Amino acid sequence: MNNRLRITATLHCDLLIIGSGGAGLRCAANVLDKRPETRVIALTKNAHPQKSHTSTAQGGLAAVDPGDPEDKTIYHMFDTWKGSDCTADQDVIKKICDSSWEQILWLENRGMHFSRNPKGKLSKRTFGGHTLNFGETSAYRAVFEADRTGKGMMDTCWGESLKRNISFLNQSIGTELLFKAGRCVGCLVFKLKEGEFIRIFSGATVLATGGSGQVFKITTNCRQNTGDGPAVALQAGLPMMDPEAIQFHPTGMIGPGILASETLRSVGGILRNKDMEPFMAHYAPRMKELAPRDLVARAIASEIRKKRGILSSDHKVEHVWIDLRHLPDAVHEQQIPEVSGFFKKFLNLDPKSELCPVHPSSHYQMGGISTNAFGEAQDHLQRRVPGLFAIGECAAASLHGFNRLGTNSLLELITMGKFVGNKVLAYLDHLSKEPTATVDFISFDRFSQYLEARGKNKIGQIRIDMQELMTENVGVFRTEEGLSKTIDALRELKDRADQTALGCKSLRMNQELLQRWELDNLLTVSMAISQAALNRRESRGAHFRDDFPERDDAFNHHTIVIMGSFNKVEIKKREIDMSIFKAKDQHFEKFDFIERAY
Repeated sequence: MNNRLRITATLHCDLLIIGSGGAGLRCAANVLDKRPETRVIALTKNAHPQKSHTSTAQGGLAAVDPGDPEDKTIYHMFDTWKGSDCTADQDVIKKICDSSWEQILWLENRGMHFSRNPKGKLSKRTFGGHTLNFGETSAYRAVFEADRTGKGMMDTCWGESLKRNISFLNQSIGTELLFKAGRCVGCLVFKLKEGEFIRIFSGATVLATGGSGQVFKITTNCRQNTGDGPAVALQAGLPMMDPEAIQFHPTGMIGPGILASETLRSVGGILRNKDMEPFMAHYAPRMKELAPRDLVARAIASEIRKKRGILSSDHKVEHVWIDLRHLPDAVHEQQIPEVSGFFKKFLNLDPKSELCPVHPSSHYQMGGISTNAFGEAQDHLQRRVPGLFAIGECAAASLHGFNRLGTNSLLELITMGKFVGNKVLAYLDHLSKEPTATVDFISFDRFSQYLEARGKNKIGQIRIDMQELMTENVGVFRTEEGLSKTIDALRELKDRADQTALGCKSLRMNQELLQRWELDNLLTVSMAISQAALNRRESRGAHFRDDFPERDDAFNHHTIVIMGSFNKVEIKKREIDMSIFKAKDQHFEKFDFIERAY
């Protein structure tokens, strides 16, 4: 082991939150509101919590107002179940949808500036897959703050957390979970700025590290979304659930992949191919542009496959157009100002007068660390792991199943943050003493290998090769041949990574060292995604197999992935919760394994 690697400090807290985005900070705010004396430490890989990916969310969050004369919570539940391609857990659907309006009031009462209509009431917009009366017509269900809703949520949750006893460790990463007698008692943390390892013992530990979009070449995700939480959980022997369920947002901006929000389609944007044909009527005759994201993404990819796309001379990528030219100036200036600004800034286009190029972009991981409906982490036998919780995009409770409805991600993080906060409080009330653990740190072995490796491979090139491989073979369309090829190639990339020397051997502020750690995490998550996708020989939601294009009842289950090592992946099954259907209450038949048509 490298003799520079040692523990420089040991900290103690009641609650450790690894990740300081919306989910983590909503959890912290709930805990500190109800138990102000709780000692909370929150880590963020970024220089500041406000740089968390939650801040980039644009469109809104779905919630049914109890006073709405048309909309009902049961419709939202149905849309979520149908949208998931019948793979979400119904106990989670009900729990989150029932709590949705309460969370809107929580945000508003704490200062979030929701957009309002001329009557002073909360404005609402429609999103793909959200309907009234079980699919009859589009529902106006999403509340929003212009097209920067995530930023408003982050401001609110961050402000609420700061009111009380919270400490932030910025530019810090959780490299290894600590256990004693099967209980999670904290985390080993590497402080990037100082180049030091510290040990944090905690009564409860919450993983809230966000997504893994950097697995792919084109993504709406921020630079830091490298699958850290799931990779650390897999390293600890804990499973991922449904990692093959990756959402590709239909409208990523050509080139940077930046999200061109679904809001563009909800306010009337029209998708057109190279012949200027509005093609969505061929794929979703009733809902057209407002079909769920997986259907729209496949429609765009299919148009490109059929040679009806447009080749970008600047980026050498084919795309389609989204036409916003017919929208009133008020819509551009009041409802989509940020997205319009992105097109102007990054592509030098004016959406008021020019067509805007878009292409499917890796957006969201529906799967993640396996948890129950309360965000408590589980092992592969669905046993609770004491002291460990997971929320947000890094976790899978599962609200989204195999396709997430737009706006349900922000809803999930704000509701599950509250639920996990309640569970943390109950757990802390029964702890009798400070946690301790004596372990040999796997992280020291890994970081020693990084620092002592010899070889001329380049971290950046390996990462690019991985992203191109995953985009080509594990993207919108998948086949057995492509997935098998990817798994073999990932093993070769892992070997190359293990033989990659760092140009800088310093521990302090060494971005190359961070990128090497991130590369291991990306390769680990890529292998989990690819193995699970190969095992699922059907098409369901965002997981589409060209060689198995139909949904198959034999796969009416969740995928559980366990990685004993990079080359030893085990696949198991977990039953989908059907509690709404089994309760046989009114409309229960809507929650069977129904046909999915729009």
